[in-house]
Amino acid sequence: MSFKFIFISVIIATVLVVIVVIFHTHRPEVETDQPSADFVRATGKCATCHRRETAAVVHQYESSEHAKQGVNCLDCHQAVADQETKSHSGFTIAKQLTAKNCSGCHSTEYQQFLRSRHAAPAWAAVAGAKDFTAEQIAFSEKYHEGAVDRPANPLAIAEGESATLVGCLGCHDIGKPNKDGSIGTCTDCHSRHNSSIALAREPQTCGQCHMGPDHSQIEIYHESKHGVLYNAQKAHMNLKADPKKLTTKDMPVPTCVTCHLSGLDGLNVTHDTTERLSYWLFAAVSEKRPTYQQAQDAMKDVCLKCHARSQVNTFYSEAEDVVADTNQIISEAQTLMKSLQEEGLLTEAPFDEPIDFLFFDLWHYYGRTAKHGAFMGGADFVQWHGNYELLHKTAEIQKIAKELRNKAAKQ
Repeated sequence: MSFKFIFISVIIATVLVVIVVIFHTHRPEVETDQPSADFVRATGKCATCHRRETAAVVHQYESSEHAKQGVNCLDCHQAVADQETKSHSGFTIAKQLTAKNCSGCHSTEYQQFLRSRHAAPAWAAVAGAKDFTAEQIAFSEKYHEGAVDRPANPLAIAEGESATLVGCLGCHDIGKPNKDGSIGTCTDCHSRHNSSIALAREPQTCGQCHMGPDHSQIEIYHESKHGVLYNAQKAHMNLKADPKKLTTKDMPVPTCVTCHLSGLDGLNVTHDTTERLSYWLFAAVSEKRPTYQQAQDAMKDVCLKCHARSQVNTFYSEAEDVVADTNQIISEAQTLMKSLQEEGLLTEAPFDEPIDFLFFDLWHYYGRTAKHGAFMGGADFVQWHGNYELLHKTAEIQKIAKELRNKAAKQ
């Protein structure tokens, strides 16, 4: 090997090294500094970049309780056990945040959430059991028998993958099973970056999903006296109050969270949305839950913060009468549908004949609406949006049944 060749090689190598050094020294500090949690906290390194790229998230974080308590970006975004990671401007962070990240600090809330219908049953109501582990299914079935160990929803199958992904799962992903072994998406209620308890207490937050003909709770709430008073007095309410110190002075008018989750005036706080529910109101024929008395007593304890016991007991008695009467209407329609199947006039397959859709509307839309209206003080939803439509759809179902039988008799 000649001296000339060696000399040229050294020159080229030196030039390349110099070029690399020059490029490195001109890289922004956000890429070259060695990151650490302390550095993030001390310098706001994440904010320096994100204030240019996604300024809104920085503003949201700065106004959050997390920021006030000294929780920095990496505290939430760093990967925990079993999470996929990615490199981000010199940091190694979680590829996707899940309830597992939140549960590191909020373990009690997460365990309560896992017992609720918002957890695994929410996802399984659409996708069935296939995405859950055997352990997850067994855990949830202890609290909600048949709610997770089930097939995929036939309506979701009929509507197709795109509608299910963007529609159904847009709400039901609150109970999504994650790759890291956790379940759920806390930001569905609390939002990202400002992680607001005030936002979670807003009725409209729940109304993102609890709306429409099959679960019209937000519409019922706004019609009720509770909703009317909330809209009139919202400016005087302290929606940011500490959950463990919440009083009727902070929230003299209830929102969804006040009744279902909050620790009002010393009551226990919970993230189990089913803890105070005494009936399976979402079912076609609504039965009492196994924890009926305990749950009803817990909800009545909330009611009694504002109402006399006699008023609360009367309210519950009247609501239960509506449930019983609605159950009777739905049960009679169920019996008719079953008879048509046994007579060979209908198939057992769902959603393949017009009468199937009518029966589905009967219980899934109008039966639910009447029952929810009764328990939430929505008079118009008990009557016009509920019982009137129950009568209407029952008549249509009976007409089709008669036509099917007459046609069969002539053959």
